[in-house]
Amino acid sequence: METTKILTGYFIYLPVAIALTLIVSRTLFKNARIFMLDIFKGREEIANATNKLFETGFYLLNLGFAFLILRIDLYNNSYQALVEALSYKIGGFSIYLGFMLFLNLYFFFRGKRKAKENRIDERIVFTAGKP
Repeated sequence: METTKILTGYFIYLPVAIALTLIVSRTLFKNARIFMLDIFKGREEIANATNKLFETGFYLLNLGFAFLILRIDLYNNSYQALVEALSYKIGGFSIYLGFMLFLNLYFFFRGKRKAKENRIDERIVFTAGKP
């Protein structure tokens, strides 16, 4: 009976973890394109390519972590234990996804700030050269 509950847990956890990863990734990288275009000064091809690489890395890290923490041990063979184990797994994975989302946002804002600093430096160089 315990094996059936554990398999039920896997059949619930895996689709939820994959769906959460897909939803967060699509939201993040749909909006990250704007940052990439700003960072790469409107060069669409390199902005899209970089955004796609970030997205691929995001999928690999998050799905890899979801699979890494897949194991469910039910010491008490009850549905209560299954629900508690699933809530712990899904809650922990959601917190991890939130952390990864904010880490990516930090990198996007940092890249945008650096791009802005470079533009200011370029303006200073160009205006300093004029009499």
